[in-house]
Amino acid sequence: MKFKGIIFDLDGTLVNSLEDISDAMNTVLTGLNYPTHTYDTYQYFIGSGLRNLVSKALPASNNTDDQIETCFECMVDEYRKVCTLKTKPYEGILELLKTLSSKNIKLAVFSNKADELTKKIAAEIFPDYFDTAVGLSTELLKKPNPFEAIEISKNWNLNTEEIIFVGDSDIDMQTATNASMFPVGVSWGYRTEEELKASGAKIVVNNPSELIDLL
Repeated sequence: MKFKGIIFDLDGTLVNSLEDISDAMNTVLTGLNYPTHTYDTYQYFIGSGLRNLVSKALPASNNTDDQIETCFECMVDEYRKVCTLKTKPYEGILELLKTLSSKNIKLAVFSNKADELTKKIAAEIFPDYFDTAVGLSTELLKKPNPFEAIEISKNWNLNTEEIIFVGDSDIDMQTATNASMFPVGVSWGYRTEEELKASGAKIVVNNPSELIDLL
């Protein structure tokens, strides 16, 4: 079957946002006199939304629902200030998007990052390529729930089998499978090739240009 659309995860797939996310959360932790974490540690906190990241970053002794909610709000406020400060596209991504656009492939972003921030980053870093950028509006719709991905396919008037879902995490691969889309993992993100394949990736690409071969 010829693929006619691609849905991309954002963090770890299109952009390296690790430092901005980590810096924002560490600012919150420092303000509370809690221990901070390294970038390497945050790499494994990313993928299930910022609220989940906050829970993982907080000390176990201060991980109540109220504390998580308070720190989540502070984290979003801090992250909003810096979300495009150090965040950059991975090498080859802009060239890939330009090529896909020239082939009239439909392109969208679906992230577990807050919807407001997903739209902001997509608009500022990739102003010319995505007709849709969807983030997390409610915990019920968090990936691997495929609802938003399927909604994108409906808006495109495409069958889900005609769409490639590209991501760097087990959650992305599960989302693709749940949506009956073609799951493609990327090796340059926050998870290993082994994790991606174990979670359902049909293919793991090592360079953005390899996605062109699937079309």
